[in-house]
Amino acid sequence: MRMSATCQVTGRTVGFGNTVSHSHRRTKRTWRPNIQAKTYYLPSEGRRVRLRVSAKGIKVIDRDGIEAVVGRMRRDGQKI
Repeated sequence: MRMSATCQVTGRTVGFGNTVSHSHRRTKRTWRPNIQAKTYYLPSEGRRVRLRVSAKGIKVIDRDGIEAVVGRMRRDGQKI
């Protein structure tokens, strides 16, 4: 079974649209987010957490800190 291409931090998912050729023919295509499996250490709990995050989600964690991001995720109802 394949996991969904969804970022746990930003909520980014697959985008849909059309490829438009030179002759203007349109065919369906998808844009998949750049999902990475990353392990972060939570000092407050003394444990590691594994997250499926996009490249943008990694930047958000670098900017805000893992503690703040995990707090936001828990407030939104995600189980970490």
